[in-house]
Amino acid sequence: MKKWKTKETENERNRKPGKQQTREVQEGHSRMAQKKKTTVTVVSQKQIAAQIYDLWVETELAEEARAGQFVAVYPHNAATLLPRPISICEVDRDRSRLRLVYRVAGKGTAEFSACSAGESLEVLGVLGNGFPVEKAVGRKVLLMGGGIGIPPMLQLARELEAEKHILLGYRDQDLFLQEDLGQYGQVYIATEDGSVGVQGNVMDIIRVNALEADMIMACGPMPMLRAIKKYAAEQGIAAYISLEERMACGVGACLGCVCRTKEIDAHSHVHNARICTDGPVFEAEEVEI
Repeated sequence: MKKWKTKETENERNRKPGKQQTREVQEGHSRMAQKKKTTVTVVSQKQIAAQIYDLWVETELAEEARAGQFVAVYPHNAATLLPRPISICEVDRDRSRLRLVYRVAGKGTAEFSACSAGESLEVLGVLGNGFPVEKAVGRKVLLMGGGIGIPPMLQLARELEAEKHILLGYRDQDLFLQEDLGQYGQVYIATEDGSVGVQGNVMDIIRVNALEADMIMACGPMPMLRAIKKYAAEQGIAAYISLEERMACGVGACLGCVCRTKEIDAHSHVHNARICTDGPVFEAEEVEI
């Protein structure tokens, strides 16, 4: 069975979660207006798996957050210059709270993991475009999450008005969020070592269970996303994938997180898209990965 092999770094997306188009200037201005640096208050935090932490923060950003978007969290340590992009796992608009589930991958995220209730963090958000949930209404959808690409599947599962089959890929039996996701659809699990569910990855889940769908929405490591893009093309179905990439500014100014696309980007005038602003969610056929 195949295993996804990717090298994780501190400033890779802890998140993991459409269609790439030529962006009009006014659309860019609209997106920029939604982004602001703000102070959030830690409500609670707990460790839910090895190096995986579950953080709830109180913030007015919850009012506009959507499935597939992310925030950039600033470490207190000035030596750790850049903010860390973390996907939005869940939104509680009634209590103005965001849930951020992330993996400790370096000094910045290690600092976050020590935060306790009542402490403050500086956050830039909300960032990114999110999943096009309106395109899935009334359809059969495979939600596919691998590793730290699993957290954004939760808010997506909550927002989707569709028949949902939720495919989750882990390294071993150290699972997380599977029970939360099970409230919103049928959950299938794959582990690389075969300790739980299907041995292999999320594509093996499709094969073993003979699953079919009208659409795929996914977040996870690049090898997984490449396999999903190939599968969707073979099946003739739409796939929306959330790309992970190292980031610096988070607002599209530095061009440090570009990917190749079919369309010409209005900002750079080449076949590139900025993952932090034009993405992180793209229709799979529109990007070269």
